[in-house]
Order: sequence, then structure tokens, then C-alpha cells
Amino acid sequence: MRRLALSTALIMSMLPLAAQAQEPLKIGVLLTLSGPPAVLGEHARDGVLLAEKTLGDKVGGREVELIVVDDEGKPDIAAQKARDLVEAQGADFVIGPIFSNIMNAIAGPVTSGGAILVSPNAGPSNFAGKDCNPDIFVVSYQNDQMPRTLAEHMNRQGVANAYLLAPNYQAGKDSLNGFKSVFKGEVAGELFVPLGQLDFSAELAQIAASQPAAVYAFMPGGMGVNLVKQWSQAGLGSIPLMSAFTVDETTLPAEQDAAVGMLTGSNWAPDLQTPGNAEFVAAFQGAYGRVPSLYAVGGYDALMLIDSAVKKAGTEDREALRAALKQADFQSLRGSFKFSTNNFPVQDFYLTKAIKAEDGTYRTSVVEKVFTAAADSYVGECPMK
Repeated sequence: MRRLALSTALIMSMLPLAAQAQEPLKIGVLLTLSGPPAVLGEHARDGVLLAEKTLGDKVGGREVELIVVDDEGKPDIAAQKARDLVEAQGADFVIGPIFSNIMNAIAGPVTSGGAILVSPNAGPSNFAGKDCNPDIFVVSYQNDQMPRTLAEHMNRQGVANAYLLAPNYQAGKDSLNGFKSVFKGEVAGELFVPLGQLDFSAELAQIAASQPAAVYAFMPGGMGVNLVKQWSQAGLGSIPLMSAFTVDETTLPAEQDAAVGMLTGSNWAPDLQTPGNAEFVAAFQGAYGRVPSLYAVGGYDALMLIDSAVKKAGTEDREALRAALKQADFQSLRGSFKFSTNNFPVQDFYLTKAIKAEDGTYRTSVVEKVFTAAADSYVGECPMK
């Protein structure tokens, strides 16, 4: 028996890499799945699961094991779970996270542990610039880009001044910096609130007293729901409230009529006329009973990117895998898509509007394209070429 075991072990050790490569591909999915912002992570998770189903439950032609983990919205816990995914469970890739403060916490544990991080949403400026990393790919956007879209729209409309509002963390700071880098009018005021704040009465009183020509807000998840409802209740409807990540398919089911007509900047909408998008929206609604959001699109495209790269290069040769990921040889739901040298996307951006559709659902709809094939403004700071 000992001789048989030794012979079997010897044979296994001599198997070619192609045979070894048939081991299941392990992909960690690390998202915020609890607390007020859980809906954002749920959309991203469901986008990943729909992509897996679309691919016939294989990724890169291999059996796949998806390990879904809740980061709880806490950077220290997220770092621990990321380390466990890579070092203990052997994840080849990690898809995540939703929030930029979580990305700053998990980037090191994921990439130093030997895995590749694919972000379906978070796009902090440092990873687009000086901290860019050959093992980090962001399929969504850089945090500045949605607000830049709104700022450009306001410029075209001749808005003289705007009040700015965001939570006090990395993405909030990126958001307001992005807006100010493009906006030609005067900043009437600027307020940062604690991440997770749900009562905006003090901030709305300041805005009412200022009477700006418009307001730009970045308030994701439940923060956005409360802001929009309280905005309506405060009688501020005469001041245009334009936003990013505040009025979308994750918040509209709760905001409903209070948000209809509000404008936002985005890289996607359910009615975007791109190959496969209508089918994706229908499949997502059929599977999960809700209209997909840009977070769902990020999750879907993240897995499709991984699928395309593993098919082309496998996982044994890290340089070949990086090159295959860089090629982005997949059909994004957004249509035109490629990576800059910093592994952040070059894509189109749109002005969208919240509507109530004929089927009674609330969703966003494309008004017009604002930027074509736009790269982020930090790519020049990235040392990768």
C-alpha cells in the first residue's frame, strides 16, 4: 500500500500544467452585504452570480468556486477576510469592494498574497495614480468621473454657483475634487458629513439659507435615500439637486416619486443601447425581481473580464495573465471599454434622469452623452506604462 501511494504521488507530481489547471478556479467576492449600504453589495454580488450563470457555471473554461464574503463595511475586518480568502482559501482573484476605504484596506493583503484584485465599483484616486498596481484592475470608473460629468453638464447649462455635499471619506473627497476640477462656476458652499449619516436637517438648512443655483451631492445607499426624501420634505424642490450614486436603481425603489426628474451622472443606464444590455436587464429582473444598477453591471463585467483573461492565458504565467486582463477582450454591457495604462477604464459617460417606467418600476434613463472615451485624470501619475 505504501508503494502504491508513493507511485500515485509521483504520477500526480509529473502531470503537465494543463492537467493541473483543471483544478477549480477560486474567486473571492468581497462586498458590503450588511448594514444600511448592503443593497449596493447585493447588486454587485447578483451581477457576479448572473455572469456565472451566463457562462454556464464555468469561468475561463474551468469549474469555478465563488466564495462570497461580507466585509461588514469595516476596513479592519475586510483586511482580515481578504487575507483569509487569499492565504487560507487560495483565491486566484478577489472581486470587490464597494467602498474606497475598504479598497485601501484590502489591496495590500490581496495583491501581496498573490491574487489579483478586480474592483466592480471602488475607484479611489490613489490607485489610479501613484499607487497603481499591475495586480489591481478597476472595471467601474475612477471616483472623480461621475461628478465631472455633472460639472460639465452644469457648465453647459451656465449654472453660476453650486453647493457641494458628500460623506467624509476617500470617495467623498474624490467626488468633490472631481466636480471642482471641471466646474467653472462658483462653489457656494461645501459640506462633508460622517459616512452613514441619515439626518440632513442641519445641512439642508444651510443650503436653504444659501439659495445656490444648484446642488451637487454624492450620497450612496441609504444616505441618498434619506437625503432625497428630506430634500423634498424641506421644500427645496426649486433648487436642482444633481448627484452621483445618490439616485440610482439601488435607491430609487425607496425614493420613488421624490427622485423622479432628478439628474445624475453615470457610465450606464438600463436603457443604454449597447450589445447585450437589454438582455442583461431582463435576465437580472427575472432572476432577482428588481432593476439592475451600475453596481450589478460592475459585478457582471468583473467576472466577464476574468473569464476572458483566463481563457486566453490561464493562471500559471502571471505576466501573461496580466496582459490578457489588460486586453479587456470581453463585451462590456457599457459598449466601448478599454483599460488605460493604470488599469482603470476608458469609457463613455452620460447624463441620466430618474423616471417611473411603464411597468411601474423606478429607474434611470439616458438623457445625453457627456464624455466619449474618457480616461481618468490621474493616469499620468501612474508609473506603469
